[in-house]
Amino acid sequence: MAHSLVPSARPAPLPARAGLGLKPQHFKDVLGQGPDIGFFEVHAENHMVAGGPLPHFLTRIRERYPLSLHGVGLSIGGEAPLDEAHLQRLSDLIERCEPAVFSEHLAWSSHGGHFLNDLLPLPYDGDTLARVCGHIDQVQSRLRRQILLENPATYLAFASSTFSEADFLREVIRRTGCGLLLDLNNAHVSCTNHGLDADAYIDALPLHAVVEVHLAGHAVDEDAAGAPLLIDHHGSPVDEAVWRLHERLIARLGPLPTLLERDNDVPSLATLLTEASRAERTLARWSAT
Repeated sequence: MAHSLVPSARPAPLPARAGLGLKPQHFKDVLGQGPDIGFFEVHAENHMVAGGPLPHFLTRIRERYPLSLHGVGLSIGGEAPLDEAHLQRLSDLIERCEPAVFSEHLAWSSHGGHFLNDLLPLPYDGDTLARVCGHIDQVQSRLRRQILLENPATYLAFASSTFSEADFLREVIRRTGCGLLLDLNNAHVSCTNHGLDADAYIDALPLHAVVEVHLAGHAVDEDAAGAPLLIDHHGSPVDEAVWRLHERLIARLGPLPTLLERDNDVPSLATLLTEASRAERTLARWSAT
């Protein structure tokens, strides 16, 4: 049975348009040019400060555009209890910037009081399921809102897993009422690395729960056996295979808020807007059908 949320005042939902990750080097261009983009997304941990330029610019941009807030530090899958201080800072940030959505990762990133600065994989078994659901219930109760859980990019699988990743996500969403942030680059990266079919993986997900979509670039390497190994690095344009997955998904579900992530080798705002226009054309094409 889904966890019962305590409602709070909500900003308007994200529009079913293309969005961009908001980077400090683009703050002035965004405010000066007012680009025609659906929304911006920011990493929560970068904005957990009380003063200075970041809150100033974020407040001004939030006045003009919807925001998606994306967390990387809650360690939803970690064995330790959630960090209460981090959760309070997150709650304070959400109160200040009123994002349309908040999302986190199906991963762990801390152990023994140390933050590992990475999003690490989980065994998909009953113990992990209970822990992840308990943490999501705690976060949703504290924030008084639904959160979105993002499917991870992975490079290994645990022999001890008793669920497929898609079935695990389906059960988490059923038990907690959280939503799904479907990262199509992560789906392509993980399925390539594990020799799986990305279309079949996506079809097995609880697609009714998708609230936001992520697109990103990846690096191509090879493992010790010479097989392709994809690395989720957010440092290049979206790959054609990921664009195909996006077209297929939107054809099936209709237009959804679609974010282009670029966290490394970040180009000009104009370059990112050009890439985002491709997602915008896909969304517009299927909104008319």
